[in-house]
Amino acid sequence: MKISIINGPNLNLLGQREPSIYGNQTFDHYFADLKAKFPQIELDYFQSNIEGDLIDQLHRVGFSFDGIIINAAAYTHTSVGLGDAIKAIDTSVIEVHISNTFAREDFRHTSYITPNAKGLILGFGFDSYRLAIESFL
Repeated sequence: MKISIINGPNLNLLGQREPSIYGNQTFDHYFADLKAKFPQIELDYFQSNIEGDLIDQLHRVGFSFDGIIINAAAYTHTSVGLGDAIKAIDTSVIEVHISNTFAREDFRHTSYITPNAKGLILGFGFDSYRLAIESFL
């Protein structure tokens, strides 16, 4: 089984960025933990701060992988293009967020990803990614 994790803008700063919301761990460290926990799964990781790069990555993996986990970060609330890209591909997508976006600013309550995703997992910290992987199993 092949699953791609795609992270959007500013998630390269996890471990440094707003630790009260996102914690102190880097995503690279967590990704290593995920690979160790799920050795039977080929996990792929991609992060970009650029919307077009995220769309290109969805196109690259969206017809050949068994699952995609996306945390589009701020683009979740602004990018019709990402929503359309998810609608256009064959691979099922789970949207994840580290924080509970509904407990934050009002603009974070709207997602252009959710209507096109298989599911949504949010508010469980980095465990949101683990739960998404388990949903594919």
